[in-house]
Order: sequence, then structure tokens, then C-alpha cells
Amino acid sequence: MTELSQQDLTARILAAVSTLRKTMSSVDAAAAEPSVLPGWSRAHVLAHIDGFSRAATRQLDTAGAEKPFEMYDGGMDRRHEAIELTALMRPDALLARTSEALDALEASIRGISTAEWTLPTGFRDGGSVEDLFYAIWRELVIHTSDLALAYSVADWDPDFCAHLFAALAGRVPESRRYILQPHGAQRIVLGSGDDATVLSGTAFDLAAWLAGREPLGPIQATAGADGAALPELGPWFVKLKAKN
Repeated sequence: MTELSQQDLTARILAAVSTLRKTMSSVDAAAAEPSVLPGWSRAHVLAHIDGFSRAATRQLDTAGAEKPFEMYDGGMDRRHEAIELTALMRPDALLARTSEALDALEASIRGISTAEWTLPTGFRDGGSVEDLFYAIWRELVIHTSDLALAYSVADWDPDFCAHLFAALAGRVPESRRYILQPHGAQRIVLGSGDDATVLSGTAFDLAAWLAGREPLGPIQATAGADGAALPELGPWFVKLKAKN
């Protein structure tokens, strides 16, 4: 997909916030039920959204600072601990806390000016405000579907899927080349290795697989002329614009 303008990306994030709020409204009675993510309940997903939203808000509010804050105080270990503790809250209190965090995030997003778009943040040690906006979009859309309620990967729109194909291309191992063939759309080539695999399916299923989620429908993998298992993916990796 073509690069989004600040105005377009902001609109997509705000729409994602709205969708998340609607989906969250039915979590209360089922907070302890499993989410899409192995080992995580819906409460864990909400706790992560809460923590991420607060961390992202601080980064946006301090963008351009001489000494940026790290994304999470205490690093990733402290982040994991915070998720486990926050997930233990009463469902109504957890929903209220997460909603409050989203309110603050939305206000900060709306307050970013054009002049601040390229400012560095503490997100991944110097990612720009633009990099963080794209991360916020990914986090909100993907984790809304992780709640396993009314919204699923089938609701990911084509532009979001196209963004994931480009953003997560770094997950393809160096020796591999994955040729994605979304139904009814042009092929997308990820990676430049000699070992090629063709993957056919809906755009949202291919995007879900690339994002580490279970596809809803079949993905057909072909290596040479033979059927094959879905190929391996490397760790989650998104190249920052600020460091291109």
C-alpha cells in the first residue's frame, strides 16, 4: 500500500479506538475467558492494551525530548509483570482503567502537529512519532481481534493487511522468499532468498499468519510443484522509518 499521510493514519487510529471501545463493552462478563493468544485471558489483553496505551501516550507527550523515557519503565520484564497484575483487577475496574488510558491516548494523538511528525521518541530507542503512530494502529487493530469477541481478523480491511505485509516483511528468514497470493489480488513477494514458497489464501488470513495469529481459513503453501506446510517465521520485527 502507499504510505499514509498523517491525517489518514490519524483517522484510521481513531477508528480503531472506536472499534476497540465497542468490542470492549461486552468483555465484562467474560474477562476471564480465553483470548486468541495462548495463555492469555481477555483480561490479559485488556491489561496489555492499557499498559501500551499509557506508554504510547507518554512517548507522544514527550516527543523530541533530549533524554526520552524508555517505552516501559523497567523494560519488558516489568511490562510483563504489570500485565499479570493488572489482569487480576475486577472486570469493571479493568474496563474503566483501560477506557481511561484510551481517552488519554486519543487526546495525545489528536494533539500531534505536523511539525512533530518526525520527532524522535523513546519507542524502540529513537523511533519517530510516525513510527509510533503505525505501531499504535497495529496494536489496536490486532489486539481488538485477539479479544475473540465480535471483531476478528476477517474484519481487518485491505489497507491494514497491506500494511502488515510491508511492515512484517522482516519476519521472513534471510534464506527464504515468500510469495503471497491473496485471493483476487496481486502477488506480494516478501524476502529475497532462493528458497521460495507460494502462499495462497484470503488477504486477512495471510496477514493474520504473518502477524502470528491463527488464520480463520485455509492457507495453501506450495514449494516447487508440491504442497508444503506453512513455512517458518522469524521474531516479530518492524523496520523503523527513522532508522532507514
